[in-house]
Formats: sequence, C-alpha cells, structure tokens
Amino acid sequence: MRLDHIAIACRDLDEGAAWLRDRLGVSPEGGGRHPLMGTHNRLLSLGPGEYLELIAIDPHAPAPGRRRWFGLDGFSGPPRVAGWVLRAPDGTPAPAGSAWETARRGDLSWRITIAGSGRMGGNGVVPALIDWGAAPHPAERLTDHGLRLARLRLSGDGAADAARLADDPRITAVSGPEGLSATILTPRGEVVL
Repeated sequence: MRLDHIAIACRDLDEGAAWLRDRLGVSPEGGGRHPLMGTHNRLLSLGPGEYLELIAIDPHAPAPGRRRWFGLDGFSGPPRVAGWVLRAPDGTPAPAGSAWETARRGDLSWRITIAGSGRMGGNGVVPALIDWGAAPHPAERLTDHGLRLARLRLSGDGAADAARLADDPRITAVSGPEGLSATILTPRGEVVL
C-alpha cells in the first residue's frame, strides 16, 4: 500500500483555501462534489500519484443520512489534517469499524473504506483505504506547484501500526495525543500543517 492523499478538514472551502494559500503559497484547484457523503473538495498536487485534499460539508447538498467522512459532522475550529488515505490493492480487507463503498464524481470512480463513526480509528490516525481501479487518478489532472510531502506524523494509540501499513519513510509514529501533522515542502520552505 502507498500514500494516496492527505485530507484537510475545514468548515468552509473558501476559508480552507485561504488558509492553505497563506501557508503553502498556492490555492487549491477545484475538485468537486461527493453526493455519497454530502461533501465537496479542492485539491493540490503533492507530486506524481499524491495529493492534498481540502474537504468540507457541501452546504448545497442534502444530508447523507449517515456520518460524513473525516469527522466533518460537528467539525469546528481552524482547518487541520483530519485523515490520510492509502492506495490499496483490490481484495484488501477494510480496517475494523469500516466498510468498502463505491463513490463517483464525474468520470472518476473509486472504492474507499468509510468508518461507520465518520472518522477512522485513532481520531484519523488509522488510514482510510482507496482503490481507483481502472479510473484515472486525480493527481494526474492537477498542476504541479512543486509541493511535496516531507513527513506525515501520526500520534496516539495505533500510530505505530498505522505507520507500518504504508512502508513509507515519510510516515512516522511519534509520542503524544491522538492526531496527525503533515510537513509540506514548498518553494518557500517547509510548512507544518
């Protein structure tokens, strides 16, 4: 399995886009809507096959009748790293407390694990899994602004096991309360989100 994307939750996409622009020096590109979850997003390339997803509840979408992913129901405060997603091969079992579901947006379709609680284990430390199948990958369509993931730090119960899933030296477990932080290399230097 390998890193697919990192999710930044926010209350409002415009607010989140301004927050990212202030920190990274670039604005996220238009993503789209997720009817399955009543959310919408914007994206930034982190290089080939990886991206940063800014995600919020879509105020124009009907409520999905279930808990939204990345803990968006009841989300408050400033934008922050809310979860991460690993690209998994077909047949990989879903993590405990989650199930594989199919989502679509335009010509994109994918299978993703969604936790019944709306938040993957360890307050987002346990990754969601995604399988793009034969569909195009969103990173292929994004402008490369030179942003790259330097480190993804996971802390709390299950952090060490979660970090080992990726077999990626950029993803490490550290001591501390449950949570995540991402260090992004930008043309202006390193930025911690």
